[in-house]
Order: sequence, then C-alpha cells, then structure tokens
Amino acid sequence: MKWQKIRTLASEKGIKAMNMGKIELIRTIQLTEGNQPCFNTLKVEDCGQDNCLWRADCLAAVNQL
Repeated sequence: MKWQKIRTLASEKGIKAMNMGKIELIRTIQLTEGNQPCFNTLKVEDCGQDNCLWRADCLAAVNQL
C-alpha cells in the first residue's frame, strides 16, 4: 500500500502519524482495529488473518528478510 494511503487511513482512525515510520504506523493501525500488531513479522505464515488489509505487503516484506 502506498505511503499516502496509509497516512490517510491512519488519519481517518484518529492516529497522528507525524513521526512514525511505515511499519510502526501500520502496527498502530492494526492495534486500533483490534488486531495483533504483527505487520512485517514472521507471524505472517500462521497469523490466521487471511483477509488482513496488510497481508500482501506483509508477505512481500517478510520475503525480503
């Protein structure tokens, strides 16, 4: 997901993203949504959240590790 879209989504959820990086911001959004803050961790293979908004980005990020 593009950075601007992530920032817009965060803003819509009342999250101030000024000094956060992409990973921290996505994890904060996950927490706000009531999910585990697991973006860009090795939990992607067994997180059980197949419909997660961040799944494609997460898989791509983990595959780069």
